[in-house]
Amino acid sequence: MSDALARLRLLRTAGIGPVTYRQLIGRFGSAAAAIEALPMLARRGGGEAPRVADQRMVEREMATTERLGARYLFQGDADYPPLLAELADAAAAVTVRGDLVLARRPCVAMVGARNASAAACRFARGLAHELAREGAVVVSGLARGIDTAAHVGAMPATIGVIASGIDVVFPPENAELQERVASEGLLIAEQPPGTEPRARHFPYRNRIIAGLSLGTVVVEAAPRSGSLITARLANEAGREVMAVPGSPLDPRAQGCNLLIREGATLVQNAADVMELIRPIDPRAVRAPTSGYTPPPADEPSDADRRAVAALLGPVPVAVDELIRQSGLAPAAVQLVLLELELAGRLDRHAGGRVASA
Repeated sequence: MSDALARLRLLRTAGIGPVTYRQLIGRFGSAAAAIEALPMLARRGGGEAPRVADQRMVEREMATTERLGARYLFQGDADYPPLLAELADAAAAVTVRGDLVLARRPCVAMVGARNASAAACRFARGLAHELAREGAVVVSGLARGIDTAAHVGAMPATIGVIASGIDVVFPPENAELQERVASEGLLIAEQPPGTEPRARHFPYRNRIIAGLSLGTVVVEAAPRSGSLITARLANEAGREVMAVPGSPLDPRAQGCNLLIREGATLVQNAADVMELIRPIDPRAVRAPTSGYTPPPADEPSDADRRAVAALLGPVPVAVDELIRQSGLAPAAVQLVLLELELAGRLDRHAGGRVASA
């Protein structure tokens, strides 16, 4: 079994998300070894191992991806976008079509309302065009409104991240634009081919948009807009958050004005954006003299496992808090949580929090 096939089987196994995948690969070195270890880990966690994705099903998916002219990028691959890899919950694998070089250039995410005003769409299109002229790549989600304007303005220096499979178009009227992004720019999907977009997929898409980018610009957004989720994810990742101010009389601008009030940088043109994302002069930065190597952790005992499990409840708690209260080494706590998750006794939540299932 090839390494790519093993990785995809592990990823397509129910209950194994990006964080769990990364921990399994880090502990066992390969997907094949991780698959073999699943029964042991789940047994230690007090449950049954998840059923590994069927090999023939995964082989069919890989054949479909190749037929579509797409390819897989796995964490650890040389071509995997370095900024995206910095996220704690970075996509373990994505399907891509297009020019991967774009993901290594300075990227700026541009998001906003689907029902955006004509003025906001015109502004977004112009801003994206100017950013592309300055050498930036504009990342967006191929949705109606601001996303569409951003892609059109920046073409071909644009990356589209979709919530569906690489072969599914949503919204339908963007079929021509999506194909153009794939052929002239770069198209990225985390979901398997043939997957229709669901509401739960869009936050996952948003984290990729934020993760690829040095900063996120919100052009027009209502207070409950999904664009604010992208801005929050960018902030949590330590990236720049920027917003274009709007009229207080327009509900579609209230989200942007709220972001500015909470500390986002007000931007009005490409120069404002580029000023924020340009790298620090290397002469002002000193490389670390040595890297941090964590001390080796002992295998957790049954008493350790009981202690960690006793700290869990239905309310999500930060993993750091479990480490602090248990007094165990971080690696030991992470292993216990991994065992509980594979046994179906633990759920992971946003922000590095966990809760009993």
